[in-house]
Amino acid sequence: MIKGVFFDLGGTLRICDPAPEHQQRARNRMAELAGAADPEAFLHEIDERYESTYRPWALGENKESGDYELWAKWLLPELPEEKLQSICHEMTYQYRQVKGLRRVVEGGYEVIRELKKRGFKLGIISNLIGEEEIYGWLKQDQLEEYFGTVILSSICHIRKPDPEMYWMGCRELGLEPKECASIADNLNRDITGAKLAGIGANILFISPEKLAKKTITDENRPDYIIHRFIDALELPILQKGGEA
Repeated sequence: MIKGVFFDLGGTLRICDPAPEHQQRARNRMAELAGAADPEAFLHEIDERYESTYRPWALGENKESGDYELWAKWLLPELPEEKLQSICHEMTYQYRQVKGLRRVVEGGYEVIRELKKRGFKLGIISNLIGEEEIYGWLKQDQLEEYFGTVILSSICHIRKPDPEMYWMGCRELGLEPKECASIADNLNRDITGAKLAGIGANILFISPEKLAKKTITDENRPDYIIHRFIDALELPILQKGGEA
């Protein structure tokens, strides 16, 4: 019996939309914090370092840096330690805002509230940079009370598909992996990692167009596929939680 549900964030529970003015403010603020004269040139350099050095390391090792290490070791090592310590959290936040404006996926609030009402324990398990943004978002959207655990790669310093992230979430919810379901959008990180961890039901949230371009194997095969987030509420395994 499924008693708990884990949500991935990026591309699943949260969607990133283009927002030119928001993105420009973030670029400007990053440059201001770092003391750079040209926001566009500064961002270009940071992007190059992220893609050429940090990202290959993170994906290759299944690890994630916290805010200070991200900037001191990988993205802005030329800045003094004291300066980086004072700006690292906001720098990471603004760097994520450069990509766009994030919002809860259509149907997301309804799914969270209804699953909680049905008696499921809920958790978040997500790969991302940034130590503070998610906690701020949960508080702002008044969602803190719905989640019994929040496992972020930027805090635990490991990334999916490492199954340990799921085991950490299970321990914090007081459930066995087989008693939990996972809703996520990435076959090769989310589904593979959850299956390695022994998660009881793996739900892939993906559009038909994106699904047509994917290759499903024994290692990443989901148990269920939904094309609209709200359709999670119709799945037979999520009709009644263990606490209902």
